[in-house]
Amino acid sequence: MEPADWESHRPAVFGAAYRILGTVAEAEDVTQEVWLRAAAADLSEVRELRAWLVTLAARTSYNVLKSARVRRESYVGPWLPEPLLTGPDVAAQVLMDESVSTAMLVVMERLAPAERVALVLHDVFGFPFGQIADVLGGTPAASRKLASRARARVAAVQERPRASRAETERVLRAFKAAADAGDMAALVELLDPEAVYVADGGGKVTAARRPVLGAGTIALLAVRQIELRRPDAFQIIEVNGHPALATYLGGELIWLDTVEIAGGRITAFRRLANPEKFAHLGHI
Repeated sequence: MEPADWESHRPAVFGAAYRILGTVAEAEDVTQEVWLRAAAADLSEVRELRAWLVTLAARTSYNVLKSARVRRESYVGPWLPEPLLTGPDVAAQVLMDESVSTAMLVVMERLAPAERVALVLHDVFGFPFGQIADVLGGTPAASRKLASRARARVAAVQERPRASRAETERVLRAFKAAADAGDMAALVELLDPEAVYVADGGGKVTAARRPVLGAGTIALLAVRQIELRRPDAFQIIEVNGHPALATYLGGELIWLDTVEIAGGRITAFRRLANPEKFAHLGHI
């Protein structure tokens, strides 16, 4: 396969692997393996190269995901996906849609590996169930049921109203300013009364090991974390297709915050603090 052909299909290959695995590092490993196998294969009789490559990526990712289940089940505290830098300034583009949002990937992590593969291949890439059955080693009918079951579980995420990019950035900046100032009243005003806070420290750094509920409790936690860490810089970046708040200390990224907003208030606040999960994002 010519390098130019590979580059045109690489976003789809990486996109399939990332949606199935939820980690950038594992998705990159799968993408590299697909490239090596494709470069060594006789593709003269392959009629649809993109479909062939995505199928190989899905099968490889499925095997990785099955082998990783025990490790993920023993993960310390809540799990959040590795952030994927997106936006017009990112050199390596990826096939983008709402299925790579942080909220969607969090829900997809709760699916069985076969459900996740079936959903991604059918709903994102439009694969027929017969082709999905070849990847999963089952029947078309079984693949259809897997995708249907997965779709029902992610439906709530798909139906949530989406705040505009401008509103999300405004709320993130306002939350940061209020937390820095220790302004509890302003923080509570920005949070839905039934908001949920989820932090992923992965056992590497101090982070809440259970979801935190309620505007007042989350506001107090946010202020205390600022007092303890004393971060010195922040910026708004785009990850997984949405604005995120990146907070730094001495040039090192320490927190990456994403939110869901309804009615102008934060309903879900997710803080990624596991340094292993954002090492690929670099420094400021």
